Amino acid sequence: MSTDNPTPKAAPVSAAALPTLLSVMFINLLGFGIIVPLLPFYGKSFHAPAWQVALIFSAYAIGAFFGEPFWGRLSDTVGRKPILISTVTGNCLCYLALAFAPNIYIAFVVRLLGGMAAGNGAVIQGYIADVTPPEQRTGKMSLLGAAYNIGFIVGPALGGLLAHPSAGHAGFRIPLLIASSLSAICVVGLLLFLKESRTHQRIGHKPSRWAVMANAATNPVIARLMLVTFLAGCAFNGIESVFGLWTQARFDWGPQQVGGAFAVTGIVAAVCQIAITGPLSKRYGEARVLAFGMALTALCASLQPFSQGPLTIVTLLAISAFGQSVAWPNVSALLSRNVDWEHQGQYLGLNNAVGALARLVGPSIAALTFSNIGVDAPFFSAGLMVAPAIFLAWYAAMHGGRAFRGEPTGV
Repeated sequence: MSTDNPTPKAAPVSAAALPTLLSVMFINLLGFGIIVPLLPFYGKSFHAPAWQVALIFSAYAIGAFFGEPFWGRLSDTVGRKPILISTVTGNCLCYLALAFAPNIYIAFVVRLLGGMAAGNGAVIQGYIADVTPPEQRTGKMSLLGAAYNIGFIVGPALGGLLAHPSAGHAGFRIPLLIASSLSAICVVGLLLFLKESRTHQRIGHKPSRWAVMANAATNPVIARLMLVTFLAGCAFNGIESVFGLWTQARFDWGPQQVGGAFAVTGIVAAVCQIAITGPLSKRYGEARVLAFGMALTALCASLQPFSQGPLTIVTLLAISAFGQSVAWPNVSALLSRNVDWEHQGQYLGLNNAVGALARLVGPSIAALTFSNIGVDAPFFSAGLMVAPAIFLAWYAAMHGGRAFRGEPTGV
Protein backbone atom coordinates (compact mmCIF):
# COMPACT_ATOMS: atom_id res chain seq x y z
CA MET A 1 0.00 0.00 0.00
CA SER A 2 1.56 3.26 -1.09
CA THR A 3 2.41 6.26 1.05
CA ASP A 4 2.32 8.62 -1.97
CA ASN A 5 -1.25 9.75 -1.25
CA PRO A 6 -1.20 13.01 0.71
CA THR A 7 -1.87 12.55 4.41
CA PRO A 8 -4.65 14.76 5.78
CA LYS A 9 -3.76 17.67 7.98
CA ALA A 10 -3.64 16.80 11.67
CA ALA A 11 -7.03 17.11 13.31
CA PRO A 12 -7.54 19.78 15.98
CA VAL A 13 -6.97 18.25 19.37
CA SER A 14 -7.47 19.52 22.91
CA ALA A 15 -4.56 19.72 25.32
CA ALA A 16 -6.23 17.05 27.47
CA ALA A 17 -6.57 14.53 24.61
CA LEU A 18 -3.14 12.91 24.95
CA PRO A 19 -3.31 12.60 28.77
CA THR A 20 -6.78 11.05 28.37
CA LEU A 21 -5.51 8.50 25.84
CA LEU A 22 -2.51 7.70 28.01
CA SER A 23 -4.90 7.21 30.93
CA VAL A 24 -6.94 4.74 28.88
CA MET A 25 -3.81 2.72 28.07
CA PHE A 26 -2.68 2.94 31.69
CA ILE A 27 -6.07 1.73 32.97
CA ASN A 28 -6.09 -1.12 30.43
CA LEU A 29 -2.78 -2.39 31.78
CA LEU A 30 -3.52 -1.47 35.38
CA GLY A 31 -6.61 -3.66 35.31
CA PHE A 32 -4.71 -6.41 33.51
CA GLY A 33 -1.86 -6.15 36.02
CA ILE A 34 -4.21 -6.21 39.01
CA ILE A 35 -5.76 -9.46 37.81
CA VAL A 36 -2.78 -11.45 36.50
CA PRO A 37 -1.04 -12.28 39.81
CA LEU A 38 -4.41 -12.90 41.48
CA LEU A 39 -5.81 -15.26 38.84
CA PRO A 40 -4.45 -18.51 40.32
CA PHE A 41 -5.98 -17.62 43.70
CA TYR A 42 -9.16 -16.31 42.05
CA GLY A 43 -9.49 -19.64 40.22
CA LYS A 44 -8.91 -21.56 43.45
CA SER A 45 -11.76 -19.66 45.06
CA PHE A 46 -14.01 -21.54 42.59
CA HIS A 47 -12.16 -24.82 43.34
CA ALA A 48 -11.03 -24.82 39.69
CA PRO A 49 -8.37 -27.29 38.49
CA ALA A 50 -5.12 -25.99 37.01
CA TRP A 51 -6.23 -26.36 33.39
CA GLN A 52 -9.24 -24.11 34.00
CA VAL A 53 -7.04 -21.47 35.63
CA ALA A 54 -4.74 -21.64 32.58
CA LEU A 55 -7.80 -21.14 30.39
CA ILE A 56 -8.68 -17.98 32.33
CA PHE A 57 -5.17 -16.69 31.61
CA SER A 58 -5.51 -17.42 27.88
CA ALA A 59 -9.03 -15.99 27.54
CA TYR A 60 -7.83 -12.39 27.72
CA ALA A 61 -5.24 -12.81 24.95
CA ILE A 62 -7.78 -14.68 22.78
CA GLY A 63 -10.24 -11.82 23.20
CA ALA A 64 -7.57 -9.24 22.31
CA PHE A 65 -6.60 -11.28 19.22
CA PHE A 66 -10.11 -10.83 17.82
CA GLY A 67 -10.76 -7.39 19.31
CA GLU A 68 -7.74 -5.48 18.01
CA PRO A 69 -8.40 -5.81 14.24
CA PHE A 70 -12.17 -5.52 14.72
CA TRP A 71 -12.08 -2.26 16.68
CA GLY A 72 -9.28 -0.83 14.54
CA ARG A 73 -11.25 -1.47 11.35
CA LEU A 74 -14.50 -0.13 12.81
CA SER A 75 -12.84 3.03 14.12
CA ASP A 76 -11.59 3.84 10.60
CA THR A 77 -15.23 4.17 9.56
CA VAL A 78 -17.27 5.43 12.52
CA GLY A 79 -14.50 7.37 14.25
CA ARG A 80 -12.07 6.78 17.10
CA LYS A 81 -14.03 8.44 19.93
CA PRO A 82 -17.20 6.31 19.90
CA ILE A 83 -15.14 3.10 19.72
CA LEU A 84 -12.93 4.17 22.62
CA ILE A 85 -15.97 5.09 24.71
CA SER A 86 -17.65 1.77 23.87
CA THR A 87 -14.60 -0.41 24.58
CA VAL A 88 -13.64 1.31 27.84
CA THR A 89 -17.28 1.07 28.97
CA GLY A 90 -17.17 -2.64 28.10
CA ASN A 91 -13.98 -3.00 30.12
CA CYS A 92 -15.65 -1.27 33.07
CA LEU A 93 -18.61 -3.66 32.94
CA CYS A 94 -16.36 -6.73 32.57
CA TYR A 95 -14.39 -5.90 35.72
CA LEU A 96 -17.69 -5.42 37.52
CA ALA A 97 -19.03 -8.75 36.22
CA LEU A 98 -15.80 -10.55 37.15
CA ALA A 99 -16.15 -9.31 40.73
CA PHE A 100 -19.52 -11.08 41.01
CA ALA A 101 -19.01 -14.05 38.66
CA PRO A 102 -20.83 -17.06 40.14
CA ASN A 103 -18.54 -19.75 38.68
CA ILE A 104 -15.37 -20.35 36.68
CA TYR A 105 -17.23 -20.71 33.38
CA ILE A 106 -18.83 -17.28 33.63
CA ALA A 107 -15.45 -15.90 34.69
CA PHE A 108 -13.90 -17.34 31.49
CA VAL A 109 -16.56 -15.70 29.29
CA VAL A 110 -16.13 -12.39 31.10
CA ARG A 111 -12.34 -12.52 30.69
CA LEU A 112 -12.78 -13.30 26.99
CA LEU A 113 -15.10 -10.30 26.53
CA GLY A 114 -12.81 -8.18 28.68
CA GLY A 115 -9.83 -9.03 26.48
CA MET A 116 -11.84 -8.09 23.41
CA ALA A 117 -12.93 -4.79 24.95
CA ALA A 118 -9.39 -4.01 26.10
CA GLY A 119 -8.13 -4.74 22.59
CA ASN A 120 -8.46 -1.05 21.71
CA GLY A 121 -4.75 -0.34 21.44
CA ALA A 122 -5.05 0.03 17.66
CA VAL A 123 -7.77 2.67 18.11
CA ILE A 124 -5.55 4.67 20.47
CA GLN A 125 -2.58 4.31 18.12
CA GLY A 126 -4.79 5.27 15.19
CA TYR A 127 -5.96 8.42 16.98
CA ILE A 128 -2.38 9.46 17.66
CA ALA A 129 -1.45 8.76 14.03
CA ASP A 130 -4.43 10.90 12.92
CA VAL A 131 -3.41 13.98 14.90
CA THR A 132 0.40 13.72 14.89
CA PRO A 133 2.82 14.62 12.07
CA PRO A 134 4.71 11.50 10.86
CA GLU A 135 8.09 12.62 12.17
CA GLN A 136 6.66 12.94 15.71
CA ARG A 137 4.69 9.69 15.84
CA THR A 138 7.36 7.50 17.38
CA GLY A 139 7.71 9.89 20.32
CA LYS A 140 3.95 9.85 20.94
CA MET A 141 3.74 6.05 20.48
CA SER A 142 6.56 5.66 22.99
CA LEU A 143 4.48 7.56 25.57
CA LEU A 144 1.78 4.91 25.08
CA GLY A 145 4.42 2.27 25.78
CA ALA A 146 5.41 4.13 28.96
CA ALA A 147 1.78 4.18 30.13
CA TYR A 148 1.65 0.45 29.35
CA ASN A 149 4.72 -0.28 31.47
CA ILE A 150 3.70 1.93 34.39
CA GLY A 151 0.26 0.29 34.45
CA PHE A 152 1.86 -3.13 34.56
CA ILE A 153 4.12 -2.04 37.45
CA VAL A 154 1.37 -0.46 39.55
CA GLY A 155 -1.31 -3.08 38.81
CA PRO A 156 0.24 -6.14 40.49
CA ALA A 157 1.26 -4.11 43.54
CA LEU A 158 -2.24 -2.67 43.89
CA GLY A 159 -3.88 -6.06 43.38
CA GLY A 160 -1.68 -7.72 45.96
CA LEU A 161 -2.33 -4.94 48.47
CA LEU A 162 -6.13 -4.95 48.14
CA ALA A 163 -6.89 -8.65 47.65
CA HIS A 164 -7.75 -10.93 50.56
CA PRO A 165 -7.63 -14.53 49.28
CA SER A 166 -8.46 -15.90 52.72
CA ALA A 167 -11.96 -14.42 52.33
CA GLY A 168 -12.64 -16.63 49.32
CA HIS A 169 -14.19 -15.28 46.14
CA ALA A 170 -15.40 -12.10 47.88
CA GLY A 171 -11.79 -11.27 48.79
CA PHE A 172 -11.08 -10.32 45.16
CA ARG A 173 -13.97 -7.88 44.76
CA ILE A 174 -12.25 -4.75 46.03
CA PRO A 175 -9.41 -4.67 43.43
CA LEU A 176 -11.87 -5.59 40.66
CA LEU A 177 -14.30 -2.87 41.71
CA ILE A 178 -11.44 -0.35 41.79
CA ALA A 179 -10.42 -1.36 38.25
CA SER A 180 -14.04 -0.95 37.15
CA SER A 181 -14.27 2.49 38.79
CA LEU A 182 -11.07 3.69 37.12
CA SER A 183 -12.42 2.58 33.74
CA ALA A 184 -15.60 4.54 34.42
CA ILE A 185 -13.49 7.65 35.14
CA CYS A 186 -11.73 7.11 31.80
CA VAL A 187 -15.11 7.04 30.03
CA VAL A 188 -15.95 10.44 31.53
CA GLY A 189 -12.58 11.78 30.42
CA LEU A 190 -13.13 10.52 26.88
CA LEU A 191 -16.57 12.15 26.75
CA LEU A 192 -15.32 15.50 28.03
CA PHE A 193 -11.85 15.92 26.56
CA LEU A 194 -11.47 13.88 23.38
CA LYS A 195 -12.35 15.46 20.04
CA GLU A 196 -13.03 13.10 17.15
CA SER A 197 -10.07 12.88 14.78
CA ARG A 198 -11.78 11.51 11.66
CA THR A 199 -15.31 12.89 11.19
CA HIS A 200 -13.99 15.76 9.09
CA GLN A 201 -12.76 13.26 6.49
CA ARG A 202 -14.91 11.14 4.24
CA ILE A 203 -13.73 7.54 4.35
CA GLY A 204 -13.63 6.08 0.88
CA HIS A 205 -13.22 2.43 -0.05
CA LYS A 206 -13.30 0.10 2.93
CA PRO A 207 -11.47 -3.12 2.06
CA SER A 208 -12.60 -6.38 3.61
CA ARG A 209 -10.59 -7.85 6.45
CA TRP A 210 -9.42 -10.55 4.02
CA ALA A 211 -8.15 -7.91 1.59
CA VAL A 212 -6.28 -6.24 4.45
CA MET A 213 -4.72 -9.55 5.46
CA ALA A 214 -3.78 -10.32 1.86
CA ASN A 215 -2.15 -6.92 1.42
CA ALA A 216 -0.33 -7.24 4.73
CA ALA A 217 1.01 -10.64 3.68
CA THR A 218 2.15 -9.47 0.24
CA ASN A 219 3.40 -5.95 1.01
CA PRO A 220 7.14 -6.51 1.63
CA VAL A 221 7.50 -3.86 4.33
CA ILE A 222 4.22 -4.44 6.21
CA ALA A 223 4.68 -8.21 6.17
CA ARG A 224 8.20 -7.92 7.57
CA LEU A 225 7.17 -5.50 10.30
CA MET A 226 4.36 -7.80 11.40
CA LEU A 227 6.77 -10.73 11.36
CA VAL A 228 9.03 -8.68 13.66
CA THR A 229 6.04 -8.26 15.99
CA PHE A 230 5.36 -11.99 16.00
CA LEU A 231 8.93 -13.28 16.37
CA ALA A 232 10.01 -10.75 18.97
CA GLY A 233 6.68 -11.08 20.81
CA CYS A 234 7.05 -14.86 21.00
CA ALA A 235 10.56 -14.48 22.36
CA PHE A 236 9.81 -11.82 24.97
CA ASN A 237 6.57 -13.34 26.23
CA GLY A 238 8.18 -16.77 26.36
CA ILE A 239 11.03 -15.52 28.55
CA GLU A 240 8.59 -13.65 30.77
CA SER A 241 6.46 -16.76 31.29
CA VAL A 242 9.33 -19.02 32.45
CA PHE A 243 11.55 -16.44 34.13
CA GLY A 244 10.26 -17.28 37.61
CA LEU A 245 10.77 -21.01 37.04
CA TRP A 246 14.26 -20.40 35.64
CA THR A 247 15.39 -18.23 38.56
CA GLN A 248 13.96 -20.73 41.02
CA ALA A 249 15.77 -23.64 39.35
CA ARG A 250 19.08 -21.82 38.95
CA PHE A 251 19.23 -19.41 41.92
CA ASP A 252 16.41 -20.46 44.28
CA TRP A 253 14.56 -17.16 43.80
CA GLY A 254 11.04 -16.64 45.11
CA PRO A 255 8.16 -14.36 44.08
CA GLN A 256 9.65 -11.33 45.86
CA GLN A 257 12.93 -11.41 43.91
CA VAL A 258 11.16 -12.09 40.60
CA GLY A 259 8.69 -9.26 41.22
CA GLY A 260 11.54 -6.89 42.06
CA ALA A 261 13.42 -7.81 38.87
CA PHE A 262 10.33 -7.18 36.73
CA ALA A 263 9.70 -3.88 38.53
CA VAL A 264 13.21 -2.72 37.60
CA THR A 265 12.68 -3.62 33.94
CA GLY A 266 9.31 -1.85 33.91
CA ILE A 267 10.81 1.32 35.36
CA VAL A 268 13.71 1.26 32.87
CA ALA A 269 11.33 0.75 29.95
CA ALA A 270 8.98 3.53 31.08
CA VAL A 271 11.80 6.06 31.58
CA CYS A 272 13.33 5.21 28.20
CA GLN A 273 10.01 5.53 26.39
CA ILE A 274 9.30 8.88 28.00
CA ALA A 275 12.72 10.46 27.49
CA ILE A 276 14.81 8.53 24.95
CA THR A 277 12.84 6.64 22.29
CA GLY A 278 11.34 9.64 20.47
CA PRO A 279 14.56 11.71 20.15
CA LEU A 280 16.59 8.62 19.24
CA SER A 281 14.21 7.62 16.45
CA LYS A 282 13.95 11.17 15.14
CA ARG A 283 17.74 11.41 14.89
CA TYR A 284 18.58 7.98 13.46
CA GLY A 285 15.31 6.83 11.85
CA GLU A 286 12.66 4.46 13.16
CA ALA A 287 13.74 1.35 11.29
CA ARG A 288 17.40 1.63 12.30
CA VAL A 289 16.47 2.14 15.95
CA LEU A 290 14.11 -0.83 15.69
CA ALA A 291 16.93 -3.01 14.34
CA PHE A 292 19.25 -1.79 17.11
CA GLY A 293 16.65 -2.59 19.78
CA MET A 294 16.12 -6.09 18.39
CA ALA A 295 19.89 -6.73 18.31
CA LEU A 296 20.30 -5.57 21.90
CA THR A 297 17.49 -7.77 23.23
CA ALA A 298 18.66 -10.82 21.25
CA LEU A 299 22.15 -10.40 22.73
CA CYS A 300 20.83 -10.04 26.30
CA ALA A 301 18.54 -13.07 25.95
CA SER A 302 21.44 -15.21 24.71
CA LEU A 303 23.72 -14.05 27.53
CA GLN A 304 21.22 -14.50 30.37
CA PRO A 305 21.93 -18.25 30.90
CA PHE A 306 25.52 -17.31 31.75
CA SER A 307 24.44 -15.04 34.62
CA GLN A 308 26.21 -15.68 37.90
CA GLY A 309 23.89 -13.90 40.31
CA PRO A 310 21.28 -11.18 40.91
CA LEU A 311 23.44 -8.29 39.65
CA THR A 312 24.06 -9.92 36.26
CA ILE A 313 20.45 -11.08 35.91
CA VAL A 314 18.92 -7.67 36.63
CA THR A 315 21.53 -5.83 34.53
CA LEU A 316 20.81 -7.98 31.48
CA LEU A 317 17.06 -7.61 32.05
CA ALA A 318 17.42 -3.83 32.30
CA ILE A 319 19.49 -3.62 29.09
CA SER A 320 16.95 -5.85 27.36
CA ALA A 321 14.16 -3.58 28.63
CA PHE A 322 16.01 -0.60 27.14
CA GLY A 323 16.27 -2.41 23.79
CA GLN A 324 12.58 -3.27 23.79
CA SER A 325 11.53 0.22 24.85
CA VAL A 326 13.34 1.87 21.93
CA ALA A 327 12.14 -0.81 19.49
CA TRP A 328 8.42 -1.41 19.96
CA PRO A 329 6.98 2.11 19.44
CA ASN A 330 8.77 2.25 16.10
CA VAL A 331 6.81 -0.70 14.71
CA SER A 332 3.49 1.16 15.10
CA ALA A 333 4.99 4.38 13.78
CA LEU A 334 6.45 2.65 10.73
CA LEU A 335 3.20 0.84 9.97
CA SER A 336 1.17 4.04 10.25
CA ARG A 337 3.53 5.72 7.76
CA ASN A 338 3.44 2.91 5.22
CA VAL A 339 -0.34 2.47 4.86
CA ASP A 340 -3.09 4.75 3.58
CA TRP A 341 -4.48 7.19 6.15
CA GLU A 342 -7.98 5.83 5.60
CA HIS A 343 -7.04 2.33 6.76
CA GLN A 344 -4.49 2.91 9.52
CA GLY A 345 -6.71 1.46 12.22
CA GLN A 346 -7.19 -1.80 10.31
CA TYR A 347 -3.48 -2.41 9.84
CA LEU A 348 -2.51 -1.32 13.35
CA GLY A 349 -5.24 -3.62 14.68
CA LEU A 350 -3.96 -6.51 12.60
CA ASN A 351 -0.44 -5.93 13.92
CA ASN A 352 -1.73 -5.88 17.51
CA ALA A 353 -3.62 -9.12 16.83
CA VAL A 354 -0.33 -10.65 15.69
CA GLY A 355 1.13 -9.49 19.01
CA ALA A 356 -1.75 -11.14 20.88
CA LEU A 357 -1.10 -14.37 18.97
CA ALA A 358 2.54 -14.15 20.04
CA ARG A 359 1.39 -13.94 23.67
CA LEU A 360 -0.27 -17.32 23.19
CA VAL A 361 2.45 -19.03 21.13
CA GLY A 362 5.55 -17.68 22.91
CA PRO A 363 4.85 -19.12 26.39
CA SER A 364 4.00 -22.51 24.84
CA ILE A 365 7.35 -22.65 23.04
CA ALA A 366 9.19 -21.56 26.18
CA ALA A 367 7.41 -24.15 28.33
CA LEU A 368 8.23 -26.94 25.87
CA THR A 369 11.91 -26.03 25.60
CA PHE A 370 12.20 -25.52 29.38
CA SER A 371 10.68 -28.92 30.13
CA ASN A 372 12.19 -31.01 27.32
CA ILE A 373 15.56 -29.44 26.49
CA GLY A 374 16.81 -27.62 29.59
CA VAL A 375 16.13 -24.73 31.93
CA ASP A 376 18.35 -22.38 29.87
CA ALA A 377 16.85 -23.37 26.52
CA PRO A 378 14.08 -20.71 26.41
CA PHE A 379 16.69 -17.94 26.42
CA PHE A 380 18.66 -19.44 23.55
CA SER A 381 15.48 -20.09 21.54
CA ALA A 382 14.40 -16.49 22.21
CA GLY A 383 17.71 -15.20 20.88
CA LEU A 384 17.31 -17.32 17.75
CA MET A 385 13.77 -16.05 17.20
CA VAL A 386 14.74 -12.39 17.58
CA ALA A 387 17.82 -12.63 15.32
CA PRO A 388 15.81 -12.64 12.05
CA ALA A 389 13.84 -9.63 13.33
CA ILE A 390 17.05 -7.58 13.20
CA PHE A 391 17.38 -8.15 9.46
CA LEU A 392 13.64 -7.74 8.84
CA ALA A 393 13.80 -4.31 10.50
CA TRP A 394 16.88 -3.41 8.49
CA TYR A 395 15.03 -4.37 5.32
CA ALA A 396 12.39 -1.80 6.28
CA ALA A 397 15.13 0.82 6.54
CA MET A 398 16.44 -0.01 3.07
CA HIS A 399 13.11 -0.49 1.23
CA GLY A 400 10.52 1.47 3.18
CA GLY A 401 10.61 4.56 0.99
CA ARG A 402 10.97 8.17 2.02
CA ALA A 403 8.71 7.82 5.07
CA PHE A 404 11.22 5.42 6.61
CA ARG A 405 14.04 7.86 6.14
CA GLY A 406 12.29 10.38 8.38
CA GLU A 407 11.16 12.78 5.63
CA PRO A 408 7.84 14.60 5.98
CA THR A 409 4.90 13.07 4.14
CA GLY A 410 2.71 16.07 3.60
CA VAL A 411 1.53 16.84 7.12
